[in-house]
Order: sequence, then C-alpha cells, then structure tokens
Amino acid sequence: MNLAYTRTLWEEFRLVNGITLRVLEAIPADKIDAHPIPNMRTPKELVVHMAETMRGCSTGAIQGKITNFEEHEPAKVAAITSKDAMIAAMRSAWNEADAAVKSMTESQATATVETPWGFNPWGWLCIQIIFDEHLHHRGQLFAYLRALAVPEVPFMWDFAHNAPEFRPNPNLQPA
Repeated sequence: MNLAYTRTLWEEFRLVNGITLRVLEAIPADKIDAHPIPNMRTPKELVVHMAETMRGCSTGAIQGKITNFEEHEPAKVAAITSKDAMIAAMRSAWNEADAAVKSMTESQATATVETPWGFNPWGWLCIQIIFDEHLHHRGQLFAYLRALAVPEVPFMWDFAHNAPEFRPNPNLQPA
C-alpha cells in the first residue's frame, strides 16, 4: 500500500463523511446527550470520539506519532453544548484531517507511525483505521436515529444529496 491507495481511500471517505454529517443533522437537538441505546455513548460523546480519531490519526500519520487523543475527549465533550457545536466539531476535525491527508507524502504513507496502542502501523494504515473506526461508529449513529424514532434517516449511499463539498467528483466517475 502507498500514497495512491491512501488518496483513493480518502476520496471515498470524503463521501462517507458527507453522509455522516447528514446523520448528525438528523439527530434531534434535544437528544445529543441522550442514551438512546443503554450502556453506549451519547451521540455527542460518539461524535467527539469520531472527530478526535479522524484528527488524531491523520495528523499523527503526518508527524510519525499518534498521541493518546482519547484522554482529552471528556473535556471536548463537556465543551459542546449544542447540536450546532457538535456538528462544528466534526467539520473542524474533517478540515484538519483533510489538510493532513492531502499533504501526505509517499514516505509518510509508507513509514511506520508510533501509537499508544501497542503497535506501529504504516501511515496509510492510520488512514484506514480512521475509515474503519468511522464506519463502525456511524453505524451506531444510524441505530441511534432509529431508536430515537427519527422519521427520515439518511440513506447511507445517497452521496448525491450530500453538501456540495462531499458529493461525488464527476471527474472520477466511471464512464
């Protein structure tokens, strides 16, 4: 795996993140601190975890070291007091992660990255970790919407209705 794979993966993740933002928009504003499924994170806690994973793994891949970003999550959760702030946190993380991945070099993609998790993946694998972690937790958010009886849940493959910056790139579509 290399930088070309990383860029292809990131392009798909851009579309996926657009759906995630639509899922966040569908969460009722008065339910961001709810526990729609017992013994699981609140929507706000889950979004902070997703955002910090995106930010921490992407910037860490560039720097050659991922720090324990999870220890800062409780303070970030406490600082979010509204649905708009929750969505802004996800957008901020996306912007920072997107800039990091777009700046990645071939040597950063293929170098190992020090982590607090007891293994040192390649840079490209750090981006794969973001994708895997994101999809796992986005699935939880879909379950939350159903548990909260939200009447219109976004379709998980409806990229055409994403915000313009998260829609498919027409230059990359098959002929």
